[in-house]
Amino acid sequence: MTSVTKWAGAGLMAAMIAAAPAAAQPGAHYTVTDRIAGADGGWDYARVDVPRGVLYVARSNAVMALDLATRKVTDAITGADGAHQVIVIDDGATLVETDGKSGLTRFVDVATGKVIAQVPSGKKPDAGFYDAATGQIAVMSPGSDTITSIDAKTHAVTGTMKLAGGLEFAVSNGHGGAFVNLEDENKIAEVDLKAGRLLRKIAMPGCVGPTGLAMVAGGKRLISACANGVAVVADVASGKAVAKLPIGKDADAVIADEARGLAFIPCGGSGTLVALDIRRPDHIAVAQVIPTQIGAKTGALDPRDGRVYLPAATLAAPEAGAKRGKPVPGSFVILVVSPKA
Repeated sequence: MTSVTKWAGAGLMAAMIAAAPAAAQPGAHYTVTDRIAGADGGWDYARVDVPRGVLYVARSNAVMALDLATRKVTDAITGADGAHQVIVIDDGATLVETDGKSGLTRFVDVATGKVIAQVPSGKKPDAGFYDAATGQIAVMSPGSDTITSIDAKTHAVTGTMKLAGGLEFAVSNGHGGAFVNLEDENKIAEVDLKAGRLLRKIAMPGCVGPTGLAMVAGGKRLISACANGVAVVADVASGKAVAKLPIGKDADAVIADEARGLAFIPCGGSGTLVALDIRRPDHIAVAQVIPTQIGAKTGALDPRDGRVYLPAATLAAPEAGAKRGKPVPGSFVILVVSPKA
């Protein structure tokens, strides 16, 4: 992920944001129930293909697959060069992977593992999403400050938009555009991808280095996870930050489970998974802090049973100038976090 820069100036506006209480709320009772080993190497985002019951994980040199019914691991269904995002389209027949080092977005046939298409997507393509309403894949490339739009059927580039500020995770706005975390500006940008135009920026006082992002409460709220141990809740209609919640360190994802009224933030620096109660948009609050493992900073939800899957590994001490240590050989696992039966 891109580097975190310092931000100052919370000021009066920050004082107006309500800090959520740390006391647990009803409705979240989760624990780690299993650990499933995989091949050595780094990782980033994960995604569950619900109809097929498969978890995909973007790894440093491959895309990993885990059959959730049998627990069978396929360490490499296709190769990669610094994979960041995995997106499932075509009813699970096609996997889309952003390749950070090669600068490509790759379309892969799941059945054969063969690459169908490779689409240049700027420098260091990272997060991305599929917008079913428009049939477009949107790819954030912080190395070139660009958002690349790709037709999911023809694999043609349909637009390239410049947007500086440290592009991080993004979600569809439901209208052919996107909300994007700007890691260096500590803001959320809303963009019109078809027009290639910035619509607005949402300030997040008290947030340093926003990474993970999710839209919840039927599109009324955005939750942004920040590197400095807080999550900011923003009202979509007004474009205002309305709450600041305590989480852990080094969060890199926000995983929404609307059916159960929860959102999860994996905090790799603290080794915790923070569950938020999102049932009341005006009173989103911490529901549970679940011990996980240092390094577990991304994950994916299986909405069928509410389980959350977190890639993790034991991390060595960081080298000089590095944000985090390298994974220790033989330690990579998928943590299975399950709701109480």
